[in-house]
Amino acid sequence: MSTPRVVARPPTHVRTAGRSRASRLVYGVIGVIGELLITIGILLLGFLVWQLWWTDVEGNAVQAEIVREMDFAPPPPADDGGVRIAEPRRDEPPVMEEPGHAEQIAHFMTPRWAGEQLRPISQGTDRPTVLDVLGIGHYEGTAMPGGVGNFALAGHRVTFGKPFNRIEELQIGDALIVRTKDTWYVYKATATEVVLPRDVRVIWPVPNQEGVEPTERYITLTTCHPMFSARERYVVHGVLDYWAPVADGVPAEIADAVESGQLDLSGGAT
Repeated sequence: MSTPRVVARPPTHVRTAGRSRASRLVYGVIGVIGELLITIGILLLGFLVWQLWWTDVEGNAVQAEIVREMDFAPPPPADDGGVRIAEPRRDEPPVMEEPGHAEQIAHFMTPRWAGEQLRPISQGTDRPTVLDVLGIGHYEGTAMPGGVGNFALAGHRVTFGKPFNRIEELQIGDALIVRTKDTWYVYKATATEVVLPRDVRVIWPVPNQEGVEPTERYITLTTCHPMFSARERYVVHGVLDYWAPVADGVPAEIADAVESGQLDLSGGAT
């Protein structure tokens, strides 16, 4: 008869102490991971608040200040002190020279975006020096306001003041108004489309028609689409309807908004 094999086991208190140390180690690692995840979550939340809220607050203020610094004289009032409406002109409009990069060109407004502040248009469309800091950008090499060809613009739809946030509200026939120092250019929206970022055909001299010599005066607005994504581009096209000297008053399309204070031509938000 064989002798039973005796397996030596550590005392119970030793086994318990070992398990306790292992448990503390596991719980410690879990605690560190949890704290890291909380920290990362707080940082991401802070980034989202900055990106989606604070850049708009700062962008709106900066763009309003840019408009004020452009120091465009207000249109003269009517004889009774009200708003003077400029007579539309459809002869050859004045066209300014293309300025240097990041220089201011004009103001942009549309009656469809009631309550929105004036937005400055600056030369160039890169993000660091124009779109993120100055507002709407003009595609370099495209037509200038009132010029034959395509006056093509880009702007953010979200963040950094989001000047084109309400672009999908625009409807065919809406006025797209550009003001330089001395001249109003009133374009009318003619079409909208959604394209891929590589579809630069939308800013050709005749939109979507390669190699065609322009005979009309177009405007094109471009921005990211859908909201909070850069996967596509939302595009609005228009054609110049008329122009008018600022010294003659304001376009009829914005007269009510100016008179009611909804549109502040000095650049402040309403």
